[in-house]
Amino acid sequence: MTKYRHQLPQLSGGIFLSDGGLETTLIYHEGIELPHFAAFDLLRTQEGRETLRRYYVPYIETARRNGFGFVLDSPTWRANPDWGRKLGYSAAALAAGNREAISLMAELRAAHETRDFPMVVSGAIGPRGDGYIAGQVMDAADAEAYHREQIRVFAESGADMVSAYTLTNVNEAVGIARAARSLSIPVAISFTLETDGMLPTGETLAHAIEAVDAATNGGPTYYMINCAHPTHFENSLAQGGSWISRLKGLRANASRRSHAELDAATELDAGNPDELGRQYRALRQRFPHLSVLGGCCGTDHRHVACIGASCKKAA
Repeated sequence: MTKYRHQLPQLSGGIFLSDGGLETTLIYHEGIELPHFAAFDLLRTQEGRETLRRYYVPYIETARRNGFGFVLDSPTWRANPDWGRKLGYSAAALAAGNREAISLMAELRAAHETRDFPMVVSGAIGPRGDGYIAGQVMDAADAEAYHREQIRVFAESGADMVSAYTLTNVNEAVGIARAARSLSIPVAISFTLETDGMLPTGETLAHAIEAVDAATNGGPTYYMINCAHPTHFENSLAQGGSWISRLKGLRANASRRSHAELDAATELDAGNPDELGRQYRALRQRFPHLSVLGGCCGTDHRHVACIGASCKKAA
């Protein structure tokens, strides 16, 4: 059953952590094969469920230790129809996988949440395409129809919200926001950026946020940036503008490399966790409304621990 859908606690102030690079952690640190980067496939077995459960616990403990809240993003970034078919999932099996993911998040919340430690269950969705390249861009109506089923499953399974990560274009974001609104579930929209601070389509982050808000009457609850290093987007934020107030979260990469370089890499670039923590602190000092903080590719619990410690010092 949903707990916070009508009053998300991360909107009321304070820092909320999330996890790091789930897929890169499982592949490079756990030695697990993830075809098509699909972590949700682990939910098919009890062993896989336990692997995912163990993955989240260090992040939860870090948040609780620092006195923060936590956003539990489900391992369903690839659990949409196109990627599901590539993995051999029927529509029914894919829906069951998405429900199972929310069930696991609810179990983790039941085991760890306290009155002073709120934990928000978020159904994570990813782009229809690759995530590193724009590819063929759907129109907004097609995007709404495409993503609606996964969002519907999350809404009916008791997720508090939906978080759409690594989006490369405005149309897909508009479609997701409209689908979420039609199903009465809050949605966070997270864009990925290239090393020049632009979306893979070449649009500025300012334009993307303003365009989505205009097309949806301010539909997203808030916006985020993910799968980019702070050095890739700090100049974009420095330019200022009212749109920045709509940004609430960061899930940065550990590496300064471009998407193309990361795609071609055969080894993990874990960057410098301490440096990343300091970069988050510097961003929060300039933009204190950035309060949903986690990691993306190459990050693990060490990076998020450094982010939490650094931002706590500055709070």
